[in-house]
Amino acid sequence: MAQRYQVTVDVHVILQRDNDILLCLREGTGYRDGWYCLPSGHLEAGETVIACAVREAREEVGVIINPRDLRPATVVHHLSPEGNPRLGVFFATSRWYSEPINAEPAKCAELTWAPADDLPSNTVPYTAAGIELYRTGVGVGVHGWPELVDA
Repeated sequence: MAQRYQVTVDVHVILQRDNDILLCLREGTGYRDGWYCLPSGHLEAGETVIACAVREAREEVGVIINPRDLRPATVVHHLSPEGNPRLGVFFATSRWYSEPINAEPAKCAELTWAPADDLPSNTVPYTAAGIELYRTGVGVGVHGWPELVDA
């Protein structure tokens, strides 16, 4: 019997002010340090994706989000260059409480607001793919998988 497919679930939060979104510059994490990403993290056992989004936004950038203010943005089925699949669930909101701060300075060098349609060149490709799908209204997409060729 075939084993069921299992995948790591990442949850990303797009904090949006007009056309700008908040990005975190990774540092000291061991993964893509020196690259920008969204406030994000792994889904924990027993946690919903909505609760994870609220938790990660609070832990990483110090904002409080009412779960009702989160909108589904997109879902990305990502394959890392090392061949590890992930499922990225992206939420967006333009409403939160308190001003964003770098709440994890050991993992983040700085926060920056960047235009959603002109991300820094050092934005994590997986993150950039999710933002682009969101911007263009695509509900589900893939990133990093080999192109499928019609037979």
